[in-house]
Amino acid sequence: RGSLSTPEGAPPMSAPLRRAAALSVRAALRPTSSTAWTPAAAIAPLAAHRVPSSAGVSRGFAGDSDDDFKPQVHASGDAEVQAVIAKDVAENRVLLYMKGTPGAPQCGFSNMAVQILNFHGVEYATRNVLASEELRNGIKEFSAWPTIPQVFIDGEFVGGCDILRQMHSDGELEKALKPDAK
Repeated sequence: RGSLSTPEGAPPMSAPLRRAAALSVRAALRPTSSTAWTPAAAIAPLAAHRVPSSAGVSRGFAGDSDDDFKPQVHASGDAEVQAVIAKDVAENRVLLYMKGTPGAPQCGFSNMAVQILNFHGVEYATRNVLASEELRNGIKEFSAWPTIPQVFIDGEFVGGCDILRQMHSDGELEKALKPDAK
């Protein structure tokens, strides 16, 4: 089925892997826009994530993961990007700037941040910094922190993966995540 085939002698590809490969090929072959960038409000929408309270959450392909393969629209200009970031931070109680998405983190540190937030069962918004070079550089400038992921709680920059992990170990994160922690 489809135009993707496995090399001779290679084991057959699973259905999810075939689908991911097909979507990647289609995205790579899709013509790119010759226009520069659109306004800051058009940055890929934030994704809100809530972990079910039941134990035994397993990772797999998310039903809405196809959006990850669609072309993203980005803001341009430092002022626009900074304004979008400031708005994100102000509008979301818990916000994670990460590489990838919670269903498909693209680095171990982002994965750990997602796992910690999921452990606490908190609803959080994410922004994939790999979707835009301007966003990736803008968040580092906004927080004056050189690495990704970056976590914001109640409008304040908390830190990266190491700080989040330490707060989790010390019990400080649970206190900070309580709705009345402000």
